[in-house]
Amino acid sequence: MSLRPDTKTELTVRRSDEVFRRPDVDLTTKLGSVTFPNPVFTASGCAAAGQELDQFFDISELGGVVTKSIMLNARSGRPTPRMAETPSGMLNSIGLQGPGIDAFLEKDLAWLAQRGARAVVSIAGGSVDDYAKLATKLRGQKGLAMIEVNISCPNVEDRGQVFACDPMASASVIQAVKRSAPSGVPVFAKLSPDVTDITAIAEACVGAGADGLSLINTLLGMVIDTDTMRPALGGVTGGLSGPAIRPVAVRCVWQVRQALPDVPILGMGGIRTGLDALEFILAGANAVSVGTTVFGDPSAPIRVLDELAVALAERGFGSVAEAVGLAHRPPLVHVPEEPDPVGDSEPEPRRPPTFEEEA
Repeated sequence: MSLRPDTKTELTVRRSDEVFRRPDVDLTTKLGSVTFPNPVFTASGCAAAGQELDQFFDISELGGVVTKSIMLNARSGRPTPRMAETPSGMLNSIGLQGPGIDAFLEKDLAWLAQRGARAVVSIAGGSVDDYAKLATKLRGQKGLAMIEVNISCPNVEDRGQVFACDPMASASVIQAVKRSAPSGVPVFAKLSPDVTDITAIAEACVGAGADGLSLINTLLGMVIDTDTMRPALGGVTGGLSGPAIRPVAVRCVWQVRQALPDVPILGMGGIRTGLDALEFILAGANAVSVGTTVFGDPSAPIRVLDELAVALAERGFGSVAEAVGLAHRPPLVHVPEEPDPVGDSEPEPRRPPTFEEEA
C-alpha cells in the first residue's frame, strides 16, 4: 500500500513543524557547482531511494537523498545471511542487490524528482566501461543533483582488485565518468578507508576530474558465529558501519582536508546526532550523510539536521560554512606572564626571630 505524503497511520510518525523551529542559521552548503539547502543527506545503501523514509518525514527537507549504489544490470546480491550485529555497529554483505539502471531511472529516480528531492545517484560497476555507461544513462534525467561514484568494487578486469585501493584504477574510473556524465552535474568519488594512504587515492581522483569526495565507505570486517563456528555472513566478509567507525571516518576527513584544502567533502561514518555531524564539519566536511542509524531511528536524518542547527547556533555560528574545517586552525599560543613589577609583589612572610636575635 502506498501512502500519500500527508497520510497519517499507526505506522507513520511525522515530525510536526509546530513542535520545533530551527535556529536562524544559514544551513546552505555548496558541493561542486551545486548549492544545497542544508548539509544533511542520507547515506547510500541505508534507505534505498528514500521512499521508506518518506513516511516518517518529508525527505525533500534534506539536503539530498543518496541512493543505493546502482549497477548496469539487475543483481540478486550475495547469499544470506547478509547482516550481522557488532558492538556499536553492524556488518553488511548485501552484494549491491538492485534492479539495474533502467528500472531505477523509471521508478526510483522518477519518484524522487516528483517528490521534489535532490537525488545523488550512487553508481557502481565491475569495469571502467560499466561506470562510463552508467554515467551516460544519467544524461537528461530530471531530479539528478549529483553523482557519487562507488569505487569500492572489484575490478573484474584486474584480478578482482578493488578500484578504490589503487590510485591509477580509481583515477581511470573517475576520468571515464566525468567524460560521460551530464554537464554541470558534480561527480564525487566515494573512497574506501581500507588503504594505507587515503590522501593518495583522493589526490588521484581529484586529478582525474572529481569535483569532490565522499568519505568514507565501510571498513572490511568479519564475524564468526561461536555456536556454528563458521563465518556469520554468507559472503564471509562484510562492510562495517555505525558508531564504531566514526573516529576512523573523522580521521580520514581531517587528513584529506589537510591535503586538499579546497576540495568539497561529503563526510559519513557512524553519525547519530547533530554533534556527530558537527564533528565531521569541524574536521573539514562540507556536508554529511546519515546512514546506519536509520535502521533504529528512521527519522534520524531530519533529527540530525535539527540538532546540528541548534549546535551551530549555540556556538555562535551564523552559517555552516563558518564551521567547515575550523578544527584545523592553529592552536592558541600561550604567552607567559611577565614578572610582577617592583613594589607590586606580595610581601614575603615574616619568619619568627632566632634565639640569637632575641638575645
